[in-house]
Amino acid sequence: MPERARFDVVALGEALIEFNHTRGAPNQYLQGFGGDTSNCVIAASRLGASAAYITRVGDDAFGRMLFELWRRESVDTSGVAIDSDADTGIYFVTHGERGHEFSYLRAGSAASRMRASALPFEILKSTKVLHVSGISQAISSSACDSVFAAIDAARDSGAKISFDSNLRLKLWPLSRARAVITATIRVCDWFLPSLDEAAQLSGHTEPQAILDWSHTNGASLVALKMGGDGVWVSTSHARERIPGHRVDAVDATGAGDCFDGALLARLSAGDSPVEAARYANAAAALATAVRDFLKKAQQ
Repeated sequence: MPERARFDVVALGEALIEFNHTRGAPNQYLQGFGGDTSNCVIAASRLGASAAYITRVGDDAFGRMLFELWRRESVDTSGVAIDSDADTGIYFVTHGERGHEFSYLRAGSAASRMRASALPFEILKSTKVLHVSGISQAISSSACDSVFAAIDAARDSGAKISFDSNLRLKLWPLSRARAVITATIRVCDWFLPSLDEAAQLSGHTEPQAILDWSHTNGASLVALKMGGDGVWVSTSHARERIPGHRVDAVDATGAGDCFDGALLARLSAGDSPVEAARYANAAAALATAVRDFLKKAQQ
C-alpha cells in the first residue's frame, strides 16, 4: 500500500451520457449518466472512500456535464483529460419484451483515445486501490494498453488491483476478450466477475469450478456476483456464499457497479473480504430498488 495514499480508490475507464427511453412516451428519452467504472467510483465515494477517476472526455456539453456529476459526487477529476478532437461517448436504452437494449455511439470517443504515455501516473501512484474493467480494454487497443500500464504503475507503488471483467461481446470477439481478460486476472488482486460472463470466459458453469479457475489464473480474492442469488467470496484460505436479499427490484442496471464500489470502499477501510462482500451485497440489492443506483432517470 502506498505510504501516503491520496485516494482510497481510483478507477480508470469510460464514462458515458445515457438517454433512457421513457415508458409510455415513445418519443421521449431521459438524460442520465453511465459507464461501469464511473458508476463504481461514484458508489465508493458515496460510501466514504476518497476517490478519483481517470478518463478522457470531449470538449463538449456532455463532457462538461460529466465533470459536474463528478464534482457533485466528490470524485477527484485531476486525472480527467479533455480531448478537443473527439466526442464524449453516449448510449441509448430502450425497453422491450426481452428487457433492456443498449445502443452505443462510442466509436472514436475521447475515452477510446486514451494512451499509456499520457496517463496521470502521479494519481496511479497515490492510491490504495486501482479499479479497471474489461470494457475499458475493449473500446480500443490504446485503451487496453493504458489499462495494463496503469496496473503496472499502481502495483509498483503497492496498490491493490481490482478487476471486473464486464464482458461485452458487442465490443470485441470472445477469443480476444478471453485472452486479454485472462491476462489481466494474472496481474490483479481482486477479481469481481458476474456468473454469466465468468461462465463464458472459463467454459465452466458451476460456481465452484469458476472460482477454482479464477484462482488458478492468479486472483487472490474472487467475488463471484450471482444477481439475486447473492455472491460467492473466495480466497486461498476460505470460501463462503452470501445469500441474496429480497427486495422489490425495479431495475438491476448498475447494481454490479454499485457492488464493486461498495466492496472497494470497505476493503480499503480495512474490512475482511467476507465483511466487505456482505456490505456490498446489501448495497447492490438496495440499488435495484430504484430506477438506477444514481437515481438519474425517474420513470
